[in-house]
Amino acid sequence: MLIEVSIGNYRSFKDKVTFSMVAANIVAKEKELDENNVFAVDNELKLLKSAAIYGANASGKSNLAKAIKFMKWFMINSSKETQSTEKIGVEPFGLSTETENQPSFFEIVFILDDKKYRYGFEATQESIVSEWLFYVPKTRETKLFERVYDGKTDKMEYLSKTFKGEGIHPKTRRNALFISVAAQFNVAIADQILNWLTHKLNIVSGLEDREHLNYTINCLTEGNENQTEIIQLIKKLDLGIKEIKLDQQIGIDIDSLPTDIPIIIKELMLKREAKKKKASSLQTLHQKFDSQGNSISMELFDLEVQESEGTKKIVAIAGLLVDTLKNGKILIFDELDARLHPLISKAIVELFNSKETNYNHAQLIFMTHDTNLLSNKLFRRDQIWFTEKNKYGATDLYSLVEYKIRNDASFESDYIKGKYGAIPFIGNLSQIMGESNA
Repeated sequence: MLIEVSIGNYRSFKDKVTFSMVAANIVAKEKELDENNVFAVDNELKLLKSAAIYGANASGKSNLAKAIKFMKWFMINSSKETQSTEKIGVEPFGLSTETENQPSFFEIVFILDDKKYRYGFEATQESIVSEWLFYVPKTRETKLFERVYDGKTDKMEYLSKTFKGEGIHPKTRRNALFISVAAQFNVAIADQILNWLTHKLNIVSGLEDREHLNYTINCLTEGNENQTEIIQLIKKLDLGIKEIKLDQQIGIDIDSLPTDIPIIIKELMLKREAKKKKASSLQTLHQKFDSQGNSISMELFDLEVQESEGTKKIVAIAGLLVDTLKNGKILIFDELDARLHPLISKAIVELFNSKETNYNHAQLIFMTHDTNLLSNKLFRRDQIWFTEKNKYGATDLYSLVEYKIRNDASFESDYIKGKYGAIPFIGNLSQIMGESNA
């Protein structure tokens, strides 16, 4: 379960952004949403099941998702996918002389095996400046390790015996994370954390559906545990689809080739066939009607060729949504609403907010422009976030819970009017063509 993520230029940077899934102590009408939208971790901590992030174009919404995606990738892969001479893929904030030469800051707080962890690092393009890991075994936060680079020497300032990572720090390159190297050497805590990142935290873009579609296709194979739920989800979203059919392409089998063909030629033929072979595709079944409106048969459509872009996206992400819900995962979804009808987006959010469909406390965090979702009947105020560029070009991230508003306030109307900021301020467009055509 995700608690909090912080991204910035360095630890004391005043404009560091922090996104939190911790439920605020809200009174009055919004308490009616608690039963569905919030779940209790213990007597003190409650977390949100979903959160929406709004903001103008170029306000930093997608950059937040990209930063979290980089953090995940770097934690998992820095020990094995990078070379000692490679630069670290961080990008300092270049619009301020105060920060352009400062390290980038990343920190994530999460719950794993009923324990709260806080892990983070600071990095320039040349080296890791600092790295730390804390956890709460019972009631008090305890340091597991802290690593610091002072410009000359990379030091492990503290390493707990509980972490069991002795002797690994000298094997850690300056441009790699200690936690990544420790996992390579089978340190249990490090391995568990990276396994959680790999299998429980997904960051995806709604503009890139091909990878999601392949996952859905895999889930629709006979015997897959998610097959039934995926088909039911697609059928219930009013797409006119009555059934889904997986069209699996069968290629050349080595045993079917003539025995007198040399094995080396057979292998070349198989490789060539594999390159040409079309991946398994999906077909949708629709009702066909006669002139009196009677259903007479079922018509088979090719998903890629004959269905709309919106339908293709829904089918593509159906496997991802079902897997996230069933297995209590965390899904960060940039541009969720792209090519989706507002009611479809709303239905997806309701799946996560419902205690019936989200019984394993999955979490959905999504970036969107869909103001139809800005409703106090769908979200608590602490589930709505905004990104806005300040006058220096840096991103501010803040929650609607910071505003004092009436219980019956229209979130959508007030947002469009600019009461919460995070909207584009558009100049007078009528003057664009005026003078040149005069």
